[in-house]
Amino acid sequence: MEIIADTSEFYLEKETAVAIGKFDGVHLGHRRLLDEILALKKSGLRACVFTFDPAPSVFFGGDPHVLNTNEEKHMIFERMGVDILVEFPMNRVTAATPPESFVTEYLVNQMNMRFIAAGTDISFGDKGVGNAALLERLSEEYGYEVKLIDKVHTADGEEISSSLVRGCVERGEMERVEELLGAAYSVSGKIVHGNQIGRTIGFPTINIYPDENKLLPPFGVYTSRTAINGKEYYSVSNVGCKPTIGGETRPSVETFIYDFECDVYDCDAVVYLEKFMRPERRFNGLEELTAQLQMDIEASRRN
Repeated sequence: MEIIADTSEFYLEKETAVAIGKFDGVHLGHRRLLDEILALKKSGLRACVFTFDPAPSVFFGGDPHVLNTNEEKHMIFERMGVDILVEFPMNRVTAATPPESFVTEYLVNQMNMRFIAAGTDISFGDKGVGNAALLERLSEEYGYEVKLIDKVHTADGEEISSSLVRGCVERGEMERVEELLGAAYSVSGKIVHGNQIGRTIGFPTINIYPDENKLLPPFGVYTSRTAINGKEYYSVSNVGCKPTIGGETRPSVETFIYDFECDVYDCDAVVYLEKFMRPERRFNGLEELTAQLQMDIEASRRN
């Protein structure tokens, strides 16, 4: 997958089918947009995602925490078959682009766009006043097709959105999150050396430190799956600052992988958090911690 980032000056020679949006969380609604452009690859169009970096809400002072880091989005889009990802830079100049110029200059001329999939609530350009009606109005003049996608709803009628997913993550409702995303919520990073305490008490673990802007669920223990070097393993993970050991201020994801003894330091790992088990807590010494870890692992195996 080709990634175009940190520049608004680019040109794509081949004709494209474009999905435009923030794509935070890449939930089932986003996947509907992506399905539209991926289906057009067989017609010779290149499947392109056009998103913003940072997201407009963050650029204008909103919460910087994200459901997916850029690196995580890269993995998701590439795995789905996206050809080109444009991470359009949000700055004072680009944010002030008149909406019609945004369509004609960036999407039509530079993206060589022949098809665009967008949500019915799409907004873009100066003050966010560009909308679906403008995309449709300009389509005949500039020779592209517009496919507007209605909001996707859950079985009980709730509208799927990044805000809904975010709330579920913040409450630790990981099974619900998986339903909304179509995949388990993941945290990724490079495996680093920890304090080695787990190894001394018979529970060797891997440690990753998420990006500081990654939205984490409540600190605690979760059943999980862990992907390393293209293989997945059953595991149990602690999200938090290891209060029993002390000295940690930056949250980490510490994971015990069942029946696993490989040296994987400096490898990339993806930990899929599947179910909340218990809150993180401080124990009265390593003996009490060891006993609880044993119970956590046995309970996780049963799940």
